[in-house]
Amino acid sequence: MSAPAEVAAPDIHEYMASLTAAAHAAARAMARSGTAERNTALEAIARALDSRREALAEANERDLEAGRANGIDAATLDRLTLTDDRIDAMIAGLRQVAALPDPVGAIDHLQPRPSGIRVGKMRVPLGVIGIIFESRPNVTADAAALCLKAGNACILRGGSEAHHSNRAIGDCVATGLAEAGLPGEAAQVVATTDRAAVGELLAAEGKVDLIIPRGGRSLIERVARDSRIPVLKHLDGICHVYIDGAADAERARAIAVNAKTHRLGVCNAMETLLIDRAVADALLPKIAVAIAGHGIELRGCPTSQAIVPEMVPATEADWDTEYLGPVLAVRVVDGIESALEHIAAHGSHHTDAIVTEDWSRAQRFLREVDSASVMVNASTRFADGFEYGLGAEIGISTDKLHARGPVGLEGLTTQKYVVLGEGQIRT
Repeated sequence: MSAPAEVAAPDIHEYMASLTAAAHAAARAMARSGTAERNTALEAIARALDSRREALAEANERDLEAGRANGIDAATLDRLTLTDDRIDAMIAGLRQVAALPDPVGAIDHLQPRPSGIRVGKMRVPLGVIGIIFESRPNVTADAAALCLKAGNACILRGGSEAHHSNRAIGDCVATGLAEAGLPGEAAQVVATTDRAAVGELLAAEGKVDLIIPRGGRSLIERVARDSRIPVLKHLDGICHVYIDGAADAERARAIAVNAKTHRLGVCNAMETLLIDRAVADALLPKIAVAIAGHGIELRGCPTSQAIVPEMVPATEADWDTEYLGPVLAVRVVDGIESALEHIAAHGSHHTDAIVTEDWSRAQRFLREVDSASVMVNASTRFADGFEYGLGAEIGISTDKLHARGPVGLEGLTTQKYVVLGEGQIRT
């Protein structure tokens, strides 16, 4: 199946209405499908990607040429580029998702009741998932794989800078669905760069069940503000590591260095280091030297600066900033109470960690920090679907309803009550 022709602006409303209606119908077919059919589709998509490398490269070059002509920066061009290695990674990702256990149909907590009925919860697909993303064309394959494996239909609206690449990958997805006997409308790439299509998707109540934005803060804020459909998202990753007065010194140094320097531009990297005044004189200079050695600028509170004079003075804005780059805010605090107050005031509910050998303080941190992931004696970099054993993730949610933290296959399903009886009637 080939991609639909580019849709003209006057037809956007009609086009999106047709697309969402088709996805809604396809979702019923996906809900009926079996694990073997869905896995067959994923393997067929992988083969299509492998056999169409030349077509993918040609489509990607069209996007790169347009990007260079429009002055897109080097980092964005790199994210946009489909190399052979990145195509290999998409193929491997599809096969990894196919190998994951199928959550659909599982019944949990089936319990007998005094009436004789048995009551449990069955895991079922959400229905239609709209995914709005930027830059990286590999998201087209990754998101489709996760949605399809969980028995959903999906509508994929990538950024205009990757339009041709996304549609070429979408062709491969359509081919795989056809080979498996599943409806092509189960995974559709929006065939227009007109931004009005996003507004139409966000207003498609009754046809779309969940929206997932993947991209920068401005995109996610716009989606959260305008959507009439539930949104699964996180805005910021202002992640903290608190080094407690009872921390092991070497463990604290290793965790802090890894949490900040392992990768800079990721949402689970540490952005603020909090350290107990009781150990700051002894530990902070060693940690500061190790982190600064990676080219990281340290911005400290007055007490931190007094201990490490090379630090730049921190401003109030630094405590509320996700740098995604070579900057770290550092604050000396008066014990765990002060650390908890700082995280409550400045955190983004993403990932926070404590380093301590005092289990009672660790338990208090676990109970009181209101974040999607809370860690004891581990780097914040572990906040990841693969590291959590989910196999893959479609994103991280800091919301409290439905899914929280890394969202894998289970997060793309919901549960319904099922009742098994033998003729019981209520009296």
